Amino acid sequence: MILSCQNIAKAFGTEEIIRNASFHLEEHEKAAIVGINGAGKTTLLKLIIGELSPDQGEVIITRGKSLGYLEQHQKTDENATIRSVLLEEKKSLLDMEQRLRAMEEEMKHLSGEKLQDLMVSYNRISTEFERQNGYSVQSEVTGVLKGLGFDEKDFDRQVRTLSGGQKTRVALGRLLLSAPDILLLDEPVNHLDLASITWLENYLLNYKGAVLVVAHDRYFLNRIATKIFEVENGVVTVFTGNYSDYAQKKAMMREIQWKSYLNQQQEIRHQEAVITKLRSFNREKSIRRAESREKMLEKMDVIEKPAELNDEMRLAFSPAVVSGSDVLTVEGLSKSFPGKPLFSDLDFTIRRGEKVAIIGDNGTGKTTILKLINGLLSPDSGTILTGSRVMIGYYDQEQQGLHMEKTLMEEISDACPSMTNTQVRNLLAAFLFIGDDVFKRVKDLSGGERGRLALAKLMRSNANFLILDEPTNHLDITSKEILEEAVRSYTGTVLYVSHDRYFINQTATRILELKHRTLINYIGNYDYYLEKADVLGSLYAPQQEAEADAVRSTSRDSWARKKEEQARERKRQNDIRKTEERITALEERDKEIDGLLVLEEVFTDAARCTSLSREKAEILEELEALYARWEELSEE
Repeated sequence: MILSCQNIAKAFGTEEIIRNASFHLEEHEKAAIVGINGAGKTTLLKLIIGELSPDQGEVIITRGKSLGYLEQHQKTDENATIRSVLLEEKKSLLDMEQRLRAMEEEMKHLSGEKLQDLMVSYNRISTEFERQNGYSVQSEVTGVLKGLGFDEKDFDRQVRTLSGGQKTRVALGRLLLSAPDILLLDEPVNHLDLASITWLENYLLNYKGAVLVVAHDRYFLNRIATKIFEVENGVVTVFTGNYSDYAQKKAMMREIQWKSYLNQQQEIRHQEAVITKLRSFNREKSIRRAESREKMLEKMDVIEKPAELNDEMRLAFSPAVVSGSDVLTVEGLSKSFPGKPLFSDLDFTIRRGEKVAIIGDNGTGKTTILKLINGLLSPDSGTILTGSRVMIGYYDQEQQGLHMEKTLMEEISDACPSMTNTQVRNLLAAFLFIGDDVFKRVKDLSGGERGRLALAKLMRSNANFLILDEPTNHLDITSKEILEEAVRSYTGTVLYVSHDRYFINQTATRILELKHRTLINYIGNYDYYLEKADVLGSLYAPQQEAEADAVRSTSRDSWARKKEEQARERKRQNDIRKTEERITALEERDKEIDGLLVLEEVFTDAARCTSLSREKAEILEELEALYARWEELSEE
């Protein structure tokens, strides 16, 4: 066990966030914290790292174990370069390498005992440097940066020139390189594209330490988590298995809890009816029996009503006007920005009822395609035609269509005047706004809540062609499930950009991958895409795939050359070490002979004196050769 939380509790004022939570993390274990937004997931992480103090209980970390934390908003030196930020985590190794180079220079000017002492120190530091894999520092930093989606040309950019998402990726890379025994990650997949998320999954699966992550990406959680800590209504419950295992067990537990609650409520109502009847008899014996039953009720351990599942309310979303069969036709679409060509000659069509996902790496132009279709940008060339009776509804990440001073009820009612108050409440409830939530002002909502409101408003608009840009960003898992159901049940047409593989898998009937400045068509969901990506990629864009293969081949060759260089360096260091050991041994023997030659029993023995003198001459001859060999190895 590397981390243990025992009966911890935390409240802010009268609001109890965590109560009596007990759980633990084993060495090398990968676990996830899940729960709706505001449940207390980040609070739990901050209690573990000591940023917050528990009101009761304790957090125990095994002595000598290190802990690293990636929070959602990370601070980094704004004037540093991307590469230098990550190299800072390897400063001790870089300093060690610099010390070795300085010692090598110093050795050229020393001899005798000073040289021998320096060689001993050099050998010790060199062995430790190699043990810590010091020769691979630069390649390790490069691998992490590329894995997180940075191009080599960006490595020397200053942090202050980066977007918020890029800064978070830099902070994540630095944390991964620090390799703590316990890695705590708060929403690490935000701002990562699909390729980078896949890379991070593989990195964490092979990570030697323990990992505790907060994430709403269910595909990600399914791949890495072997244990789930659920935070609900202040209670932390531990489930073994990945997210799918947790969801299945949670559904079974909820069903059992509801049955137990309903059965007990039925029993309580029955007993209360019996008590009322007994008292109505107004006889001493019947009153005593009524009092006995009342005491029994008072002693009953009442089961708390389970939290109601707001996602049980399902609404079918159908546009008021049905579009023609051909919803969108795009031909020869091209777009570039100064110094950055995005894509050229894109051709695709979308038909009524399709749910089409556009995927691809960050910066390839996915959002640009949506903006071109909406007329927010002008194409360099090509045509974009919408079909008969097509009305577009656009959801962007900024939710620009919301009015900050209106209440939620007003926002929906004003946009959809034909809806009754009950219909508006039902719509808002389907997107997790219940009770007095509907009277909140838009400006008081969180980013995720505004996203849900914008989606609810869009679903009830007159649009029959929805265009969504990253609709699951900032949504918790329950909200994502609501949106998935809404998109699946929507009888209109949907085109969206998303990095949420689980959402894509649940909703997409077709995938368009923007890759190598062209679109590759996959007639299926994300699982189908994974199955066919390699084959269709080479068919749709053979030249680009060949170029990519060449790049991959070059990368492999470069990696192989680095490995060969590292092997040669290890051999050189080994040869230096052996040479130094031989020099030390011969010098010690030379001193020993000098000591013997001054002894009377030796210098009076002509034969022995001749033998020792010959050995001394051979030693000096070999030492001359070894000194020359050592200088040669040091100069390589």
